[in-house]
This record gives sequence, C-alpha cells and structure tokens, in this order.
Amino acid sequence: MKVVRPFLWAAAMVAGFLYVTSTGHWSGVLRPVRNVGRLWNEPAAAAATTGYTPDEQNNIEIYRNASEATVNITSRAFREDWFNQIYPVEGAGSGFILNSDGEILTNNHVVNGATQLTVTLADKKSFRAKILAADPRDDLALIKIEAGRKLPALRLGDSDSLVVGQKVLAIGNPFGQFAGTLTTGIVSSVGRTIQTEENHQLEGMIQTDAAINPGNSGGPLLDSHGNVIGINTAIFGEQGNIGLGFAMPINRAKSMLDQYQQSGKVSRLAPLGIQTVFISGDLAEELRLPARGGLLILRVDPGSTAEEFGLRGPTRRVLVGNYPLAIGGDFIVAIEGQPVDGNESLTRALSRKRPGDLLELTLYRGGRNERVRIKLNEAPQVL
Repeated sequence: MKVVRPFLWAAAMVAGFLYVTSTGHWSGVLRPVRNVGRLWNEPAAAAATTGYTPDEQNNIEIYRNASEATVNITSRAFREDWFNQIYPVEGAGSGFILNSDGEILTNNHVVNGATQLTVTLADKKSFRAKILAADPRDDLALIKIEAGRKLPALRLGDSDSLVVGQKVLAIGNPFGQFAGTLTTGIVSSVGRTIQTEENHQLEGMIQTDAAINPGNSGGPLLDSHGNVIGINTAIFGEQGNIGLGFAMPINRAKSMLDQYQQSGKVSRLAPLGIQTVFISGDLAEELRLPARGGLLILRVDPGSTAEEFGLRGPTRRVLVGNYPLAIGGDFIVAIEGQPVDGNESLTRALSRKRPGDLLELTLYRGGRNERVRIKLNEAPQVL
C-alpha cells in the first residue's frame, strides 16, 4: 500500500555534483487560542471586475492578501553516505507569517534536523530563522525571523467548522522553485487518519483536491474568506499531485501557539494508547452495541495511559463480511458528555486538552454505561 509523503522538496550535493532527491524529515494532540495573526483591517485594493466571475474575483483578492504573508523556507543539514563521508543536504518548504513580529508556522519535517534555516519573503528578501517550538506528533513547528520591520500576517480560522465541498485555496513553493503558486479546490473529506512512509500516523487531517506538490509543506490552506484553516502537510503517492492532499487542521496548531505564548515552551500529550473504529446503525446492533454509534476499542497498548486507567481491548475476533473485526472491547459512546459522532471525535476532544487535564469518557461495557476519567500524561520534551 502506498503511504503518504510529506511535501519536502530536497536537493543534495555530493562530491562536487548536484543531484535531486526527495526527502522528508519526520520524527514523531493539543487547542484553542486567541488569534495570533493580525486582522486585515485595510480593505484589499479592488481588482478589476470587468471579465471576472465572482469566484475569480474572490481568488484574486485572497491571493493578493495571503501571498504577501506566505514564505519559502530553505533548510540545510548534513548527512552521512555509505562511505561514511559527510555531505550537505538542502530542502525547501513553505510557511506563513503569524504576526508582525516575524513568527512563522510550518511543518516540523520542513525544519527538523536543520543546521541552518533561511526564510525568503514575497519581496525576495531572505533572513536566517530560528526554531522556537516544535510538535513532531502533529508535524508542526514555530520559527522566527528578525526582519527589522513589521510584517504582514495571516488570520487563523476555525477548522472544526469545515464542511465537505467548501472551497479552499493553497499557496506555497512547489518543487522549491515556483514560489507564490496558488491552487484551488475543495474540502474532499475531514477527519482522515493517514500513515506516512515512516509509519507515523497523523489523525484528523483535512483531505483536499487542491493541487499541492513537494515543496508545499507548511504552506497555508485558506477558506474563501482568506482565513487559514489548515497547514499543507502530505500527499498520497510517489511523485506529485494526484488530487489527494492532506492538511493539518489549524485548530491543532492553536494549542501549540497558545502554550508557547504563555510559557515559552510546548507541552505535548502522550498518546492515549488505543486504536478505535466508529461503528453505528445495523452493524452496531448486530454486535449488540448501541445503534446511535460510538468508537469500538480495537487495541490497548501495553503501558499506555489507556491501560493505566483500565480501558479494555477486544476479547475475540469475528468476520463482518470478509472484514475481520476485533470485538469485546469498550465502546466509547460519549466524550466530555458529548455523543460520539465519528472517527474524529476523540482526536477533536484531545486537541483541546493539555498534559494533566482530565478526559471524561462514557463507555458502554457489559450492557451498561460507565464513566471513566483519565488523567492525560505529558510526552517527553523535544527541544
């Protein structure tokens, strides 16, 4: 099965000649915060309307504003080859400015492991950048430049309110050489769980058919009002755009930004340690579970927070058609008092939590409901 690749476009130089290679530096759930981007108080200069449809006019105005706050990021690192010789590797990605002071949000895989980071603004001026905070679990990083002037910034939207079919726009630096590229599409799905080529899972992702390619990593995914609703993160397939792109929801980044503003560091939740699947309707009734639906626990990891607080995994397997399903485990029917409505319900709830918080789950167990409160642990610090 093909896995999902980050959009990092890289060029590696060895022994005096240049060759191009595709790399992704991965390692490795948290939420709301006040708006860290400045509002667009100044109305956009009116584009000529003659000959433009309303949708074209919308695209033009959003691009005019957002492109000024979208940046190119070049990373430099060193690797060791088969002959134990050290050679430099350069990678290219994208990012966007959060505030006038020069703080920039991007993907962690764009900057991870870099010994030198360079940010190029829309006016082609370049600045060295430093990493302020990182969250490898959600593939997010916050970096900063000192531009010596106030910078334009993007406004953050609400990714929890996305609807399949709504228009989105992506801006970035595909293949590290087409800076400021705009593409449009729709939200194809929400709540996707994808697996990277390093076997790392990213949950609750936005799926879009907006054309995104290697080098778009870290760039903004915008709604039709120009709000950032996602960070372009990964594509499906081996090469470039085939209409299957994925963005990290912006609400997942808000917690990291809020924590950094308050404490100067980022505390991440340790994984809960369960694998689940949403089941409802006839299948739920067939398994003697509540028909309104819930998350069936398919696995509880040994030594995990879930095991510590007594969550139960499956006791047997059955065939549902030709699909083997592990059953007998706890069935999560409500989270924080709210009914479970899909696979992303748990991810969404965890994105609002911090280490030390309590998570309340309502479990259907042994024919009756039970409430369990879980104290969420902190993952080891990255920086």
